[in-house]
Amino acid sequence: MVSPFRKKISGALKTFKEGILRLSGKIAGRISLIKTSLRRISLRRIIIIAAILLILLPSVLIVVVFTGMVRHLPAKQELLKIQNPLATEIYSADTVLMGRYYIQNRQYLKPGEITVTLRNALVATEDVRFYSHNGIDVRSLVRVAVKTLLMSKESSGGGSTLTQQLVKNLYPREEMKFFNVTVNKLWEMVVARKIEKIYTKDEILELYLSTVPFGEDTFGIETASMQFFNKNPMELKTEEAALLIGMLKANNTFNPVINPNNALARRNTVISQMTKYGYIEKSEADSLIEIPVMLQYSPLPHDAGIAPYLREIIRGEMAEWCSQNYKDNGEPYNLYSDGLRIYTTIDSRLQQYAEMAVRDHISRLQMLFDEQWKGKNLWSGVPMSQVLVNYDGEYRPEMETEEPEKMEVFTWDGNQEIEYNTLDSIKHYLSFLQSGFLAMEVATGEIRAWVGGINYKYFKYDHVTAKRQAGSTFKPVVYLTALEQGMSPCDFLPNDSIVYEEYEGWTPRNADRTYGGFYSLKGALVNSVNTVSAGLIMETGIDPVIAMAHRAGITSPLPVVPSLALGTGEVSLYEMVRFYQAVANKGISMEPVWISSIEDKDGNLLFREEKTGNGGTPVCDPANAEIMTEMLRGVVNRGTAAALRSQYGIYSDIAGKTGTTQNYSDGWFIGFTPDLVAGVWVGGDIQNIRFREMSYGQGAFAAMPVWAGFIKHAYADDRWGYLQHQIFDISDSTRSILDCDDFRETKPFGYDFLKELTKKPFFKRLFRRRR
Repeated sequence: MVSPFRKKISGALKTFKEGILRLSGKIAGRISLIKTSLRRISLRRIIIIAAILLILLPSVLIVVVFTGMVRHLPAKQELLKIQNPLATEIYSADTVLMGRYYIQNRQYLKPGEITVTLRNALVATEDVRFYSHNGIDVRSLVRVAVKTLLMSKESSGGGSTLTQQLVKNLYPREEMKFFNVTVNKLWEMVVARKIEKIYTKDEILELYLSTVPFGEDTFGIETASMQFFNKNPMELKTEEAALLIGMLKANNTFNPVINPNNALARRNTVISQMTKYGYIEKSEADSLIEIPVMLQYSPLPHDAGIAPYLREIIRGEMAEWCSQNYKDNGEPYNLYSDGLRIYTTIDSRLQQYAEMAVRDHISRLQMLFDEQWKGKNLWSGVPMSQVLVNYDGEYRPEMETEEPEKMEVFTWDGNQEIEYNTLDSIKHYLSFLQSGFLAMEVATGEIRAWVGGINYKYFKYDHVTAKRQAGSTFKPVVYLTALEQGMSPCDFLPNDSIVYEEYEGWTPRNADRTYGGFYSLKGALVNSVNTVSAGLIMETGIDPVIAMAHRAGITSPLPVVPSLALGTGEVSLYEMVRFYQAVANKGISMEPVWISSIEDKDGNLLFREEKTGNGGTPVCDPANAEIMTEMLRGVVNRGTAAALRSQYGIYSDIAGKTGTTQNYSDGWFIGFTPDLVAGVWVGGDIQNIRFREMSYGQGAFAAMPVWAGFIKHAYADDRWGYLQHQIFDISDSTRSILDCDDFRETKPFGYDFLKELTKKPFFKRLFRRRR
């Protein structure tokens, strides 16, 4: 007997099975209906529908692109003012390119700068039908479609014309959600047609060759031509033009510096293309292919080029100028993209001589320095924590035990890979002797050479503007103050070692530690006698000396102590050269100038320096400046700078002063001819980096050789050789005032009486009137 529960389950399963069968029947019926419908559609209808879709989709894409729905289409006025970021160029006074400020290192070609050879190489290689199409090469597009779609050749090219490539350079592609490549290609074709209607074919080539990338952050044939061959495009030879055009296919792959073999093969391919299309004869091509690649590689990254330290100062000044000066559209000028041309007062040859002199001498001096410290602890007593704080670094105790790693570091023998930890690296760079050099034209204040350090790439600190103790180069400030107060260069002062109790018992000491006798003012300056200089500042008063320094362009705060006479005040080389310029210029201080003019990208004048030759600021009586010049001539002829004559064989008319600070931390020399004043500082970035002996650390040995090397190069130059024939215009009356001994063992007759007499105001005024 079957239970009621089992009967219910059996009935439910039967009902489910019947439902499945009915559903299967319906589905089978629908499938049969679809098959019947499909059989009724002819092959012809399928082809028509597919054709309609193939036509409709491109048409829709074209309409979408033409109407600017997917991307803004540039209007005619916008295309007439095509503008990519242009590098600002900075030039020397003799129009040598010093460097560039840029986002993209680019310069536009001027009309006529594309040679026939350059044009032919480009057209033969990149777009052989350039002069016959209207921006779109239909034949090329068909070729690409057939080879790519039907023959599966991926190397068939992109079918873009030079005009389309120009569009791509001007307007980088944007990412689309659908049909990305197709939509971008269509957009480029539309803009290419617009450009063809606005510009001539040659103008399009100029724009293309001005915007195309060459790798290494370099854009445009003009910049590339200078970088790889150090010449402008109009001077390129056929094989050079072919090499640059060959790079366009793949910048890095065919870069002649990175991949010389690839570059050579690609250059020869370009030459073959020129032969194929009749631009050169096969015999000429065969000869050109045999020529090796010969580069004059001259890259100009931001930190390369001449006078990089001054360029960095100009960068800051120009940023401020740009923010305050506006273009016709009301926007402020942009230093990095508006293609400005900045003309400086730097003379490229003098700058080169200055950089050579610094490099040659300091590299040799470093060898002596390293030898003197060999086997000794240069860092004894130097707390690195304090050093790092002074240089905006953060000291961490773990630096002492940090694991070393390989790093490339600067050495005078070339960059080397050495295993250093962070602290080792800091010590390595701080152990180098540094130098600053500045040359200025006496009459105008125009800066002719500026060297802020030994290598800008590794040492950014500018030692022309850095402040250090001036040593004995400051003494002329004291002596000029004394002359202004009515003292005579033939007044004698005792060479006594005196303790100045009111100044913490300070006692000046002479370098040779000899005392006694009396020096005239001129003799004390010639021989750099510290005791006399200290006594002299007590005679003049410290405040008048500081006032004199400030009038002459030394703006740094100066300590009100008698040791100021020995140069304990911290001042910059820039400030000290300003003082010597005023002395050389008959007591007239000229404001230093280094930017002479600024032009926009089209050569329109935006700024011209008007300070040059504006009369300057009187610092002292011209007669006293002349006396001081004659006293400084004595320093060179028979004093601490006499090695210019005896050792370096320089016999032209020169005035100058050496300087050495305590412990030989700083060596100085500042000298001038009637037309040019130049100063040198040498020392370490921190005062502990110094020679152990005066023979090496004194200014005459550490700094003066840089000055000598510079001036000898200048004398041999066609433009500046006249300097060696100049003679200071010293009057007979000045020579008579200076007609006395440098030194006397005994007190001059009437010394005490005259000393008291000349302190009286009446006699001070009398001496001034006589001069």
